Amino acid sequence: MFVIITYDVGEKRVGKVCKKLREYLDWTQNSVFEGEITKGTLTRCLAELKTIMDEEDSVYLYKVENPRNLVKEVLGTDRSFYTMFL
Repeated sequence: MFVIITYDVGEKRVGKVCKKLREYLDWTQNSVFEGEITKGTLTRCLAELKTIMDEEDSVYLYKVENPRNLVKEVLGTDRSFYTMFL
């Protein structure tokens, strides 16, 4: 499935959350990651994030079961991983 994850965490944990999400997804913008991931891998990723998070932190998960239904438009500079190297 294709997912988009955004987060808002305390300053002390931003680096840890970012590093953890980079293990699983592509960074697209500050506090935003996206990419293809299996349900099992997503479950593992979210469990690892929960160990980093504090009670005032939040993570938003958007699941796209059928990526054909998703249209992505970027205004301005596209900072996705693939466009940096192509």
